[in-house]
Order: sequence, then structure tokens, then C-alpha cells
Amino acid sequence: RGQGPSRHGNVAALKEGVVNLLRHVENLQQFGVPVVVGLNRFTGDTDAEVQVILNACAAAGAEAIECTHWAEGGAGAETLAKAVVAQIDSGKADYKPLYPEDMKLWEKIETIATKIYRAGSVTTTPAVKNQLKAYEDAGYGKFPVCMAKTPLSFSTDPTAYGAPEGHEVNIREVRLSAGAGFIVAICGSVMTMPGLPRVPAANSITVNDAGEIEGLF
Repeated sequence: RGQGPSRHGNVAALKEGVVNLLRHVENLQQFGVPVVVGLNRFTGDTDAEVQVILNACAAAGAEAIECTHWAEGGAGAETLAKAVVAQIDSGKADYKPLYPEDMKLWEKIETIATKIYRAGSVTTTPAVKNQLKAYEDAGYGKFPVCMAKTPLSFSTDPTAYGAPEGHEVNIREVRLSAGAGFIVAICGSVMTMPGLPRVPAANSITVNDAGEIEGLF
């Protein structure tokens, strides 16, 4: 979605960008579960734009529900909720994990990078490979892997939009989260820090002349 409503819409851009949504649909379907897409319609969205999404999802075998909770709150998502419940009750789900827990840690990383991100190659250093083996030797080999990567692309390049394929995913570091129960793979140049928007809410928080805090909500 663009930054703000558009009176006339932009069907051409939507047709180009919908491949990103379809990649997410495909990735979820790999787990053996039916997919329901909630299309949260804004007032500036045109009928033509909405139809592009509905048609694309239908062609991909995913149920897409147009909903209006942006404008109407919970009432606008009632149809979506009922569709999700219907899928749950249908018994169609045949969930399977992406990889078995006894797979080697590096192979888990490769599986995620190739099957979910569609990478052409997965690279790292000998030091990272040695660290993974040390984790396995210490009894952490069955842990799942959490990939720390830019959220802006399926690749490690935040400017590679859409649904890129054949790219390189570089693992620069791995970390153990023993309490949480997973291994973290640090991808590319991503920074690990608390997620903040471009303009943090803290910028609007202040104390007035009466000593009261303003801007929390």
C-alpha cells in the first residue's frame, strides 16, 4: 500500500507489487495450512485495486476477505473472523514444520534461506560454522532457528522489493538464546535492536507546566 489514499488508485503498481503478498501465501502453504488473506480496505482504495488482490489470491489458492476494520473496528472484520473459524473447523490443515528438529543447525539455516527467502546461495565464515557445531555439541542442536534479517525484503538487501530469487543470504553471526530456546542467525548488515518507527513516540512525550506527562497516548 502506498503512503496515504489515492483517489484514482494505481492498479499497475499493485499488479507489480502483489507478487510480495503471493510469496507470503506460498510460504505459508508450505506448512500445510490453508491461508486466509485479510484485505483491510482504506477509504481511498478503489474497487479495481481491491479486485486485483482478490483475483491474485484466488489464483494462488488462498481465500481473500475484504474487510473494513480500519474504518469500522471489530464489526468490519466480522466476515474475516468467520472465514478463519470456518477454515479451522474444516479440518483441511495438515501442518508440518519446515524442517525436522534433529536437522543440523546450518542445514536449518539453509532450508529457511532457500525455501522461504528463495536464496540462490547461503554463505558464512568458518567461525560461524564452528560456533554452530559448538552449540550442537553443547546440546542445543535441536533448537529452531530465528533469522534476524531486514523486514523490507525477502533478500538481505532492503532495496530489493517484490519477490526476489537467486540472491545470496550471508550469515555474519549466530547467537544462542538458551532461555527462549532458539538459535539466532544474523543476516547481512541488519542491526539487532528494539524495533522503532522512523519517528519514535518518545519524540512526542513531554512534561507540562503542571508536572503532568503528556503524549503517552
